[in-house]
Amino acid sequence: MPAWSTLLLFASASIVLLAIPGPAVVYVVMRSVEQGRSAGLVSVLGVELGTLTYALGAASGLSGLLAASAEAFTAVKYAGAAYLLYLGARKLLEREQREQPAASRRSRLFLNGLVVQLLNPKIAIFFVAFLPQFVNPARGAVAVQMLLLGTLFTSLALVSDGAYALAAGAIGGWLRSNRRARRRLTVASGGVYIGLGVAAALSGGGPSRSYRA
Repeated sequence: MPAWSTLLLFASASIVLLAIPGPAVVYVVMRSVEQGRSAGLVSVLGVELGTLTYALGAASGLSGLLAASAEAFTAVKYAGAAYLLYLGARKLLEREQREQPAASRRSRLFLNGLVVQLLNPKIAIFFVAFLPQFVNPARGAVAVQMLLLGTLFTSLALVSDGAYALAAGAIGGWLRSNRRARRRLTVASGGVYIGLGVAAALSGGGPSRSYRA
């Protein structure tokens, strides 16, 4: 197990990094503004399951394989960009939302958040580049330390992204009460997803660089 001083340093560095919004945060914010705080929080749970999945991958070495392979990185990057473009196009083309069962809405929000994060290969590189800096082989099994650090980061991300969701949901409340403003918000949301997709497709980052997810 890492020393407590190492865990504190890691937590502090993680909080600083989490304060910088990435694609997943923008996605959560748009969901919260458009559909409310509960929708944003469900989206956060999906996103953070994706984060934890990559943390597990880093502990087992799978994230390293993705980070080391230019072909795998590119494939996942373009798949993620395509998914964001799909979400944006769907949002722009949809008419007045039909009322869906609450369980169905939550499931879709959760799944969308999960897929958005899983199709972001930069988070794999982040874990491969960032976590090992706080691992000391003399303190025990490297895989266990990586898993502990990855879980800690995911927990901090859950709190940070949850705060974004709550704040954005409150700000968007008055927009959702006006039908015309609600439609404009839908269009803006679709535009943001498309913008994220284009940015992801055109980003020049490769397996040799690390990013905030």
